Amino acid sequence: MTSGIMDNHSPEYNQYLVHRSVYSEKKFQEENEKKEIVKKSLQTRIKNNCSCTSRKALLFIKSVLPIADWLPKYKWKEWLINDLLAGITVGLVSTLQGLAFALLAAVPAGYGLYSSFFPVLVYAFLGTSRHLSVGPFPVVSLMSGMVVLSMAPDEKFIIASNSTGLNKTVIDTVARDAARVAITGSLCFLIGIIQLALGVFQIGFIVRYLSGPLVGGFTWAAAFQVLVSQIKQWLNVPAKNYNGVFSIIYTIIDIFSNIGKTNIADLIAGILAFIACAVVKEVNERYKHILRIPIPIEIIVTIVATGISYGANLEKVYNAGIIKSIPRGFLPPVTPNFSIFSELIGSAFSIGIIAYAVAVSVAKVYGTKNKYPIIGNQEFIAHGISNMFGGAFSCFCSSTALSRTAIQDSIGGKTQIASLFSAGIVLIAILAIGKLLEPLQKSVLSAIVLVNLKGMFWQIQDVPRLWKQNKWDSAIWVVTCISSIILGLDLGLLVGLLFGLLTVIIRVQFPSSSSLGNVPGTDIYKNVKIYKHISEPAGMKIIRFSSAIFYGNVEGLTNAVKSFVGFDAVNVFNKRNKALQKIKKLIKKGEIQSMQNGKISNTGTDNEAFEPDDNPENPEVENTEVQTKEIEIRVDWNSELPVKVSVPKVSIHSIVFDFGQILFIDSVAFKALKMIIHELKRIDVNAYIAACDDNVIAQMEEFNFFDDIIKPEILFMTVHDAVLYIQNQRQFSDGHDPLLEKISLMQEAKESTDFPDDDQGYEELDTQDQAFRTLAS
Repeated sequence: MTSGIMDNHSPEYNQYLVHRSVYSEKKFQEENEKKEIVKKSLQTRIKNNCSCTSRKALLFIKSVLPIADWLPKYKWKEWLINDLLAGITVGLVSTLQGLAFALLAAVPAGYGLYSSFFPVLVYAFLGTSRHLSVGPFPVVSLMSGMVVLSMAPDEKFIIASNSTGLNKTVIDTVARDAARVAITGSLCFLIGIIQLALGVFQIGFIVRYLSGPLVGGFTWAAAFQVLVSQIKQWLNVPAKNYNGVFSIIYTIIDIFSNIGKTNIADLIAGILAFIACAVVKEVNERYKHILRIPIPIEIIVTIVATGISYGANLEKVYNAGIIKSIPRGFLPPVTPNFSIFSELIGSAFSIGIIAYAVAVSVAKVYGTKNKYPIIGNQEFIAHGISNMFGGAFSCFCSSTALSRTAIQDSIGGKTQIASLFSAGIVLIAILAIGKLLEPLQKSVLSAIVLVNLKGMFWQIQDVPRLWKQNKWDSAIWVVTCISSIILGLDLGLLVGLLFGLLTVIIRVQFPSSSSLGNVPGTDIYKNVKIYKHISEPAGMKIIRFSSAIFYGNVEGLTNAVKSFVGFDAVNVFNKRNKALQKIKKLIKKGEIQSMQNGKISNTGTDNEAFEPDDNPENPEVENTEVQTKEIEIRVDWNSELPVKVSVPKVSIHSIVFDFGQILFIDSVAFKALKMIIHELKRIDVNAYIAACDDNVIAQMEEFNFFDDIIKPEILFMTVHDAVLYIQNQRQFSDGHDPLLEKISLMQEAKESTDFPDDDQGYEELDTQDQAFRTLAS
């Protein structure tokens, strides 16, 4: 084979030629012996895996305890100051975000401090990310809060009160908060168990099904849910807590129904805090190349707002909503309520997956930036144990926040030592400073939460970009977002996941296929619809499939073949059979004759019109092959026939299937492919397969694909090999006419010729609602 390739636009590249033989798969296998792969026995594998050496023990310790890998390499003189600065800054932010996100989790604000402390201690030792700031995340906190509110609504804690001499009902907030804290801790513990199990059993791949568009749509919907819930806190209006389908709509209606009861002090404080935080954060982002340490605006706003609230006594004078109580010190660990696990399992699974997906996504960003690997299964284990540990201390589920992690990296944090310093700052808040923040208005915390949602809301800009790139991804984003808003986050995530899987099924069910042509002077074959100066080899069709072929899309394979070749092989075969039946009768009557070259000569019958194809055919007539004992008949099916039968013209003699992009074919698809090749063979069109993967060839042998008609010789290494082979074969065939016998039938002789009229049998080959018949020899 010779192929010449030259880049006319790059003179530094010289033209080169490749000379080699035309390779079929069989010839290549004969010249290149395969390696003998000896599979290890089960006993050998168990022995290798269970054997213990000092090196294996050390690697195992480093894999389950990553701190043992990076801590001995820690550069104390160079990194300690950076980790200290990063840790202090992140610790202050974590303190405030913990208080704010506790409102989303429907527990007293002080428990947000615990959630910012305990999980950090565990992850620092077990996590593979050196920059991830573990702790509360608004979406995860909101999902936890929805579960808590559904299981412990205010209505369950209404008690009668006559303290003012009037009989009325009030909410027992002490009992309510205690119940909600117990549910939160149990939920967090169960989430940890699920995450740990997924990590231990190496099921980290499950997160792959949460595609980028799905997570984007879900987080935007969650951000919208957070916005609505925080507006209620911001305005301090009375509104019920709704859960389930349409809960967000009911909440919005409630807020607007009570908008006249807005607390002006809380509204003004929230607006001022929001504006201050938004402006300074924009300055931090725009001048981050100048500011080594971002301006800690949340801390400044919190200190100022707390001072004003305390000095002006806003709670008593204006009935402002404040934190009121932050417990000092630690609560003793408690045993989770295992009896409610059955009610929590569904929500725990979805929350755990989302928390892990968000954390690992952020970790991979900074792992890539700082050139170290993130191990997915170990991350599952680290977050699982962190949440189990936190759940025992009444924490809500932890994940991460991009803002905290970005601060830790931008200030120069190098390792999880920075996280330990940040945990120390939170510890100080728990033991000493927390009480000082009790006068802080909840509306200020709500403003801090909403400012940190900016990045999540900006994800809506992905929709037009995705629409241009891939409309399916855009649809996944929109469907997940809308369903999560209307149906709730749990059901919305499930709907988005199912819709995403449905789009995959639809896409693979209609595989991409194209007809190829040759780039002149090369061995390159490209889509004829895309490129101008390429042409299909004469008498050939080259068809490429770009998807695995299986029972779900096998019909697309057969339809693509019919579309590209321009005819239906079964229909062509039946029409030719019918024509042969009529020609046989005319020869028997002596109205036409066979010439010396075997072709049919018309002796008077004029074929002025063809029969229409719409009339149903007699299957007994259609499926009968004409056999002659004394006459060899050769018909040019593309010319006008001496009988009134319309026979579709077949302008090709060979089809080459390019399977270079196919890595899997199932048994049903093999049967369909076998059927197609048999049908083509019956109308004298040869089929070849090129560029088959070794695994596909092995599957062919397993499924008994080859038979008397389909032989291994139809397999070729490349499309060009197949084309050259076909061209050589056709050239040889055209120079040597293999007519068996040339007998002239003289009309005047009137010899009686015996023609068999019995129908020939057919063999059933297809088992998938499509039958095809092959002529029995």
